[in-house]
Amino acid sequence: MAKIRGAVVVEMERCKGCNLCVVACPSDVLEIGKEVNSRGYNFAIMKNPDACIGCASCGYVCPDGSITIYKVKE
Repeated sequence: MAKIRGAVVVEMERCKGCNLCVVACPSDVLEIGKEVNSRGYNFAIMKNPDACIGCASCGYVCPDGSITIYKVKE
């Protein structure tokens, strides 16, 4: 059986760094980065991409719709 791994893509220009995705992630994959976007917000990044299970919890809670989740077979 193939192992499923997740990948999170954050549209950094739409993200306002509200931290909801970081709290919702059960695998502790996301964090708010130190870089800022053009609007002056720190945006979410994947700090631990290997731990992502593709559950999409982060995408469900994102109020701006700036997160896309992909599932990749290994």
